[in-house]
Amino acid sequence: MSELSERTASGSFPAIANAEAEAAKLNQGALEFMLGAQKMMIEELAFLGDEMLERTQTEMHLFTEFVTKMATAHSVRDIRTTCQECGQHQLDFFRRDSERLFRHGEQMIAATSNLISGRALH
Repeated sequence: MSELSERTASGSFPAIANAEAEAAKLNQGALEFMLGAQKMMIEELAFLGDEMLERTQTEMHLFTEFVTKMATAHSVRDIRTTCQECGQHQLDFFRRDSERLFRHGEQMIAATSNLISGRALH
C-alpha cells in the first residue's frame, strides 16, 4: 500500500495518463472518420437523387421535342431530318452527362482521399 502512495507522490502515473490521452485521440480520429464517411454517403444519396431527377426531366424534354417534330413532319425527308437532329441532341446530352459524372467522380476520389488521410471535408 505504501508503494502505491509512493508512486502517486513521485508522479509515475504520467505514462497511464499519456496512454489515456492517446486512446482518446484515436477514438476522436475514428469518430471523425465515421462522421465524414456518413456525410459523404448522405451527400452521394442527395447527388444521386438530383441527377436522376435532372436526367428524367431532360429525357422528357427531348422526347417531347421529338414527338412534336415528328407530328409536324410531312415527308420522309422531314422525318429523316428530325431523327438526325434528335439523335444529335441525345448524343450531346449523353456527352454532357458523362462529363458531369466524370467530374463528380474526380471530386469523390479527392474527398475520399482527404477523409482517409484525416483532412477535413469541405
